[in-house]
Amino acid sequence: MMSNSFVKLPASDEAKRFFVLGERVERRLRTSGAWLNIFDVTVPSGSRTPKHAHASPEVFRIIEGKLTIWRLSDSGPEEIEASAGDIVTIPPFMVHGYSNRGTVPVVFSAVVDHEMAEFIEAEGATEPPKVTPSAETIARMTAAANAYGITILAA
Repeated sequence: MMSNSFVKLPASDEAKRFFVLGERVERRLRTSGAWLNIFDVTVPSGSRTPKHAHASPEVFRIIEGKLTIWRLSDSGPEEIEASAGDIVTIPPFMVHGYSNRGTVPVVFSAVVDHEMAEFIEAEGATEPPKVTPSAETIARMTAAANAYGITILAA
């Protein structure tokens, strides 16, 4: 007998896709209630997410490539080179960001709370960007993030 907690993930071409500052973000799971959401994130070569903080924890599981994760812990700044199979946790309110310094895209799964999921789904574009995000786009996303409890510290 199959457990009622089993979830069949949608095929890649069926997943709900969003584009946030050039990254492709695909929703894999959204539970009703307050917390569990899983997104697969594709970070193009040279792309990065600005340093930011929010009240919820996050969990990243690297699927392909190497992701450089920067976070500010109680003992000071840390830089982590995470590779396929690595899992990195980000505690609540920890300032963090990440970048892809490699030449190929990085893919990772992110477990996030409902506010982060709502931000991605409300503010993400449905089509991939044609150009690098402009200063105006970054400013708009920064302002929108605040409405979802996300504080962007450096764009």
